Amino acid sequence: MNHDESRSLPLESLLAEVLDYGCWIASAAIALGLVLALSAHHLAVLQNLHLVAIGIALFILLPVLRVVLMLIVFLRERDYRFSAIAALVLTILLVGFVLGTRVPGAIAR
Repeated sequence: MNHDESRSLPLESLLAEVLDYGCWIASAAIALGLVLALSAHHLAVLQNLHLVAIGIALFILLPVLRVVLMLIVFLRERDYRFSAIAALVLTILLVGFVLGTRVPGAIAR
């Protein structure tokens, strides 16, 4: 096992744990919101559906969190080539998010 392979194992396990826990938390938020929405009175249904929306948002943010963690790890390891790649990917994600919220009709209201 060379140096690069031994170095990537902690990063892979960290990313796997973050994605695993993130999926469980997002799934729990969606399930809780749906259960509460189905059992609540019609006035509280919208509030409980916001919990579902939060769970969905967490699922959407998990890949972004993965890129942020990779950027932090690469910077700490002084691997500037991969840091630059991760920063570029994060910039593309953020620009896409900003443009998606600014373009009329891009998000159903």
